[in-house]
Amino acid sequence: MPTASENALFGMGNPLLDISAVVDKDFLDKYGLKPNDQILAEEKHKAMFEELVKKNKVEYHAGGSTQNSVKIAQWMIQKPHKVATFFGCIGTDHFGEILKQKAEEAHVDAHYYEQSVEPTGTCAACITGDNRSLVANLAAANCYKKEKHLDLDSNWGLVEKARVYYIAGFFLTVSPESVLKVAKHASENNKIFGLNLSAPFISQFYREPLSSVMPYVDIVFGNETEAATFAKEEGFETDDIREIAKMVQNLPKVNKSRQRIVVFTQGRDDTVATVGDSVKMFPVLDIDQNDIVDTNGAGDAFVGGFLSELVQEKPLEECIRAGHYAANVIIRRAGCTFPEKPDFH
Repeated sequence: MPTASENALFGMGNPLLDISAVVDKDFLDKYGLKPNDQILAEEKHKAMFEELVKKNKVEYHAGGSTQNSVKIAQWMIQKPHKVATFFGCIGTDHFGEILKQKAEEAHVDAHYYEQSVEPTGTCAACITGDNRSLVANLAAANCYKKEKHLDLDSNWGLVEKARVYYIAGFFLTVSPESVLKVAKHASENNKIFGLNLSAPFISQFYREPLSSVMPYVDIVFGNETEAATFAKEEGFETDDIREIAKMVQNLPKVNKSRQRIVVFTQGRDDTVATVGDSVKMFPVLDIDQNDIVDTNGAGDAFVGGFLSELVQEKPLEECIRAGHYAANVIIRRAGCTFPEKPDFH
């Protein structure tokens, strides 16, 4: 019965502090936001962050897609601590201290590259009903440098220690060379490398780094919107999500000894996954609409649950079941937060 060992799971991404508030449609319209989207902040969003913080019920949660996922994986595993390693860049400021403290509380082995040029990154989570519109101001997160951090022997040693790797596509906007170095290491050593499509804008505007890393990707994660956008950009000429999953699975792959797995979540609809040469649908857990507090972090939580079982060498069906469990827990709470212990059997 394999249990997880320290630093067996490696994640690298944008560590952000989520600034979350319930807003109305007027607020979204004012800043040109879609109800359910993820974008990078532009000049026009500066005032939005200020307005959001002034709202009466604003909440601060440790965020950042990959960091959320490795945290959830560690929470699902419980013991030993520090199964999950996380790399990313923060500022030398109060928000950075919060992120360090939260990572420690979650028993994640976080090694941040700290710099003082840019402040710690933030992400505005604008909640309306069960939608969330995310606007990321990367700031420090965008300053991650391969040669200043990843390449250092002490850090690269932690990479080599891992068996499973996971990076959200968001990090391709920051340090594609870091993603590639880790992905190639996994491929050359027959380890497992997972990547998330993360947001429609990644497939649209970061196609080049995305297609350069894809041959090394063993598991592709995404939601239905991201899958459709990726298919459109690749010229797949189908909007059938099962077909898309199959076509993504069949994209060129360097390590032939592992067949690529593709997993697409669809909110309350069935999760789609390639199982060997076929495509199967996995129903999510039922939940009463009234029990949904906010869906921010649901996708990250799914991946976290999935990775927690994967790192313990459980079969795909178990990984998906754990993903569904974790997502179901997270949507009942504000932000990507969780109770003290999981109740997953």
